[in-house]
Amino acid sequence: MGGALSPAVAEVRNAVRVSLADVAPGELVLAACSGGPDSLALAAALAFVAPRAGLRAGAVTVDHGLQGGSAGRAGLVAGTLRGLGLDPVVAVAVTVDGPGGPEAAARTARYAALEKSAADAGAVAVLLGHTLDDQAETVLLGLARGSGARSLAGMPPRRGVFTRPLLGVRRSVTAAACEALGLSPWTDPHNADRRFARVRVRLDVLPALEAALGPGVADALARTARQLRDDAEVLEKIAEEAETRARDDTLLSVAALAGLPGAVRTRVLRSAALGAGCPAGALTASHVARIEELVTGWHGQRGVDLPGGVRALRRSGQLWFETDTVKGATHGRC
Repeated sequence: MGGALSPAVAEVRNAVRVSLADVAPGELVLAACSGGPDSLALAAALAFVAPRAGLRAGAVTVDHGLQGGSAGRAGLVAGTLRGLGLDPVVAVAVTVDGPGGPEAAARTARYAALEKSAADAGAVAVLLGHTLDDQAETVLLGLARGSGARSLAGMPPRRGVFTRPLLGVRRSVTAAACEALGLSPWTDPHNADRRFARVRVRLDVLPALEAALGPGVADALARTARQLRDDAEVLEKIAEEAETRARDDTLLSVAALAGLPGAVRTRVLRSAALGAGCPAGALTASHVARIEELVTGWHGQRGVDLPGGVRALRRSGQLWFETDTVKGATHGRC
């Protein structure tokens, strides 16, 4: 096979091989595949690498139902994945109706479906096809939105069941790998729709930066993300310990929160809001800043409405969260 000798194929396979190094033999790993070049190259690499490492390999494709013919397309992608030798292959249909706009709602629905698919199949990991270019776009979007170090740290290589083996691989490499292997990726028309901020970054902003500053901008942004992630992980560990000390059952002590450094306090509040049911993709730095005002700028305000029907409240020196469905009752971790 000529494709097996392609440098692009080798690079993608090596990235997947490294990401699976600590997975025990016999375990099942799934590739999340939309049919696009990044995830299709990833799935093909997993199909090659996994059996040679003594692992089982399957795949999941998610039909968001946002375009005509999406169910048929998901079926075609599933057929391609089976043709690669992946088993099991699951096609999952989701309803995109959550908060935070269509992109955030689709992401929330997709990740929930992938997580459930992994649990149902008994998989220990789901591989995602995000590339170095995706990472660079994420950093630029975070910078433009003023989202702080968390967003500038980009996407983590691992979080929970999800693993991103291709964060050091360029998008051009995945496209070349598909071509070398004779695979025909699907081109999502949304990827050329400038109504979406990420598409404008991809098609307009990054090329303009490279034209003005020279090549290597995407690599530099991804490198910045890796450096900031190291710092962010330390702060998140400190925040976890601080939250434990500030918590009394479902309540958080305002006095304990007020005594924390700002960078730690905002992480504690974000963690608590997520634990109360706020969707991660819809909870912004602006939301967290308004929660923080209940601690540092308290003047008797009634509370802060948050995505997912969650509300942050302060009373008697305590901070807690309630949901729309059960007013007055706490939800989740706070």
